Amino acid sequence: MRLPHPRGPMSSVLIAALRTGRFDFLGSGRVTTSDVVGDEDLQLSLWMCYELHYRGFDDVDDTCEWSPEVIVFRGLLEKTFLAGLRAIAPVEDVTPEEVPDALADLVAADDGPPLAGYLQREATLDQFREFVALRSVYHLKEADPHSWAIPRLDGGAKAALVEIQADEYGGGRVERMHSELFRDLMRFLDLDDTYGHYVDQASAATLAVTNTISLFGLNRRLTGALVGHLAAFEMTSSLPNRRYGTGLRRLGGDARATRFYDEHVEADAVHEQIAAHDLCGSYAKAHPEAAGDVLFGAAACLSVEARFGGQLLHRWARGLPALLVPALGRTA
Repeated sequence: MRLPHPRGPMSSVLIAALRTGRFDFLGSGRVTTSDVVGDEDLQLSLWMCYELHYRGFDDVDDTCEWSPEVIVFRGLLEKTFLAGLRAIAPVEDVTPEEVPDALADLVAADDGPPLAGYLQREATLDQFREFVALRSVYHLKEADPHSWAIPRLDGGAKAALVEIQADEYGGGRVERMHSELFRDLMRFLDLDDTYGHYVDQASAATLAVTNTISLFGLNRRLTGALVGHLAAFEMTSSLPNRRYGTGLRRLGGDARATRFYDEHVEADAVHEQIAAHDLCGSYAKAHPEAAGDVLFGAAACLSVEARFGGQLLHRWARGLPALLVPALGRTA
């Protein structure tokens, strides 16, 4: 994977710095924006900073991962992003004992855009392909961002997270890893399954989905938000994935193509209870001061996902492609 194309002044200077290894012109100061989730420049810049800690870029020296200037620059972006997330995902104070029920109430009250229903009943094959291409930004690294929490947990919370993640990684079998099941889906749809291939075509709202998890995962002080995010992710997964699978079958998808969705219908029905009670409940009791962070992470997950889904539905309703550059398909 190579560095993407810039989308504004912040991503331009960051790309130049990463390519040259000269960080003196990254500068400093306050980063401001009125819409953190929809800011293309901010989200792409954050995504690049975070990707240095995952698989990096072929045209960037690996030593850049811990460049002090890059870390400071990332911190400025994160401060703005975190403030924006707190603004769109406010939560009330809860006691540790109330966390599992509060998570259930939060999920039950969620009224995000009906993206899953549209993909089930109305989406064209091209629209479904666009959806899958955009989701590849996250699903080709599925489970990795949440795994940052493993070394930061103890006791029941750690055991619960490992139980969930073991399923995500296919129980040690490559062909059952969820990221590999997603690759099977992409191949069926004749999409390029190379890691990071569609980043240049992914909107800020798409990048924000992954950036939110990376923000929580790479900052130890936000561990509570990370486990809360995972809980919301698991608790809102079964029904949408059932609808995605039904929609893909309507469009001709075979059993191998729909296995990614079918697997999540079964697994996440179990995971949601583990995540709410064994993971988040245990964590909140062990860290009562972070009970609010758990709910914040869940609320941030729901808010960002709603923005992603709403953007797709809005563009499709106007007859527009969901990708920034409508050029799907394998490259020669």
